[in-house]
Amino acid sequence: MTTATEPRTTSSASANVLYDAACPFCCFSVGILKKLDWLGKLHFQNARDTKNLPASDVPLVPKRLIEEMHLITPGGKNVYAGFKAFRWMTWRLPATWLLAPLLYIPGIPWLGQSMYLWIAKNRFKLVPCKDGVCAIPPRA
Repeated sequence: MTTATEPRTTSSASANVLYDAACPFCCFSVGILKKLDWLGKLHFQNARDTKNLPASDVPLVPKRLIEEMHLITPGGKNVYAGFKAFRWMTWRLPATWLLAPLLYIPGIPWLGQSMYLWIAKNRFKLVPCKDGVCAIPPRA
């Protein structure tokens, strides 16, 4: 069992997805990804917990980790952010395999990254917040 101060160990076959756990929109998105991760290829970790970031050959910048979701590949050799991280995941999630090749069509990477950055920049506006506390509204 790990404590709050011990880094979590993951299978060398799983990638680490670093996301803003203080963002309700991000947490909701991670919830969906967890449901799609039938093969256990992803490990999700709070990017704000900078003391327990996974090992990586690529330096991680804490401020950037909050601006965009980051994915560290198994073994820590590569780090992808934003749309590129999403695209990497589509190949590993069975429910999205058919979508993965389409994400390489010319123009789609630019459009995907532009849309991702807009959503990331406006994520706190997309989810109602009051006095610094945000919540995903209940379903009607």
